[in-house]
Parts: sequence; structure tokens; C-alpha cells
Amino acid sequence: MLLKDFYQVRSFEKTEGQLYVAHIVINKDHDVFKGHFPGNPVTPGVCMMQIIKELTQQAVNVPITMKSASNIKFMALINPEVNSELKLELEITEAEDASVKVKNTTYFDDTTALKLSCIYSKN
Repeated sequence: MLLKDFYQVRSFEKTEGQLYVAHIVINKDHDVFKGHFPGNPVTPGVCMMQIIKELTQQAVNVPITMKSASNIKFMALINPEVNSELKLELEITEAEDASVKVKNTTYFDDTTALKLSCIYSKN
């Protein structure tokens, strides 16, 4: 975990085919929220991207590095004081060229907060 104690994984499982589902809880008291933003905390998009990378890495069980991101849509602000529990759906496809393709949708309650498509390379 790049940011110590930033989030906790409640569950992470392969559901069907190439689909994984994770339930995480963002630590609303983490130091990152003291600067982003005091009095109105917002989970930084780069932190969400890092969580997706870490979950993908756990699923494929090898270190990975992002090669490209073709689609990143932040659709709702994630305020950890209001919506700390998130559901992440990851469709993970491993290719023969040692790349890993991921399509992610992140939710809180019934709200879509983030959609991301990216390609990682295995290290």
C-alpha cells in the first residue's frame, strides 16, 4: 500500500470470468484529507487510481506499472466523511504480451463515482 492506512479492503473476490469486486473503506482521518481539502475532504483521483492499481496487482499476483490510461472519468466527488465505503468492479484481462487491461467502475451507494480503463505492464 503506497499510502499507509489510506484505505482498508473489506473484501476482494473474483466473481465470474474476469470480473473482480472489491469493497473498501477510505480512512476519513488520513493526513491526505488535511490538505485535500480542509473542511470539505475529497478523495484525490490519483489516490483512487493507485487503489485500482494495487487491487489489480493483487489479482494478477505480480508487480505492474501503468502503461496507458485511455478513459478516466471522475463522475462524483468521494467525500470520505459522507461516503467512505466504496465498491470497485474490475474487469481484468491478461494479454500474451505481458500486459494487463483493466476496466473499472467505482461506486458509493448507487452512485457511479469513477470509470477508468487502463493498461499495465507486468514488471
